[in-house]
Amino acid sequence: MAVQIFPLKVSINTCYVIRDRGAIMIDGGPPKKGNAIKVLLSRCGIRPEDIRLIVLTHGHFDHAGSVRDLKSLTGANIAIHEEDRPDIENSRYRFPPGVTTWGRLTRAILEPIIRSRVAIPQVKADIVLNNNDFSLQEYGINGDIIHTPGHTAGSVSVVLDSGEAFVGCMAHNCFPFRLRPGLPIFSDDIEGVKESWKLILERGARVIYPAHGNPFSVDVVKKFLH
Repeated sequence: MAVQIFPLKVSINTCYVIRDRGAIMIDGGPPKKGNAIKVLLSRCGIRPEDIRLIVLTHGHFDHAGSVRDLKSLTGANIAIHEEDRPDIENSRYRFPPGVTTWGRLTRAILEPIIRSRVAIPQVKADIVLNNNDFSLQEYGINGDIIHTPGHTAGSVSVVLDSGEAFVGCMAHNCFPFRLRPGLPIFSDDIEGVKESWKLILERGARVIYPAHGNPFSVDVVKKFLH
């Protein structure tokens, strides 16, 4: 079976299901979206119980907010990097700094609103990732989870052997972030983001799947790095 990729658009976030010999899910969407994601899975012909692993690219509320509900729905293991583990286990709230003029402006507007209204329901991590690669062969996927810090210290990406890279917020590609694909407008360490992109390029990535917006060619990133 050739690898299949199913984008699950929830609000301004996109989660992904990757299916080959097995199935995994990338990210868990914003809070209170478990039922919406269940409907999207059904429309794609995916049985929840087929998903054996949920990889959180990082621990921010819009990527991990419904992961507790999804774990209950699927029975899947939750994998998150040790640096971002407190986000889901302790409901730690974070909103990274803006690293562009637009990022600083939108953060000033959005952060107070989000802080007062949003929380991640607490859930334990099943797999705590570190700085070493994590092979997905056990889950029927030809690829690895790699540590790609920058947006957060614990950001990770999933890079398939076939060239698809699922990068969370290593890039943005939709309003209100960007009108065209590019580096994130929010980041704890934008220089770290650039270094992590070099690692993704070295792994042979060809098509980038961001958490916000549509996929795009890796050539876009190469232009930003140069």
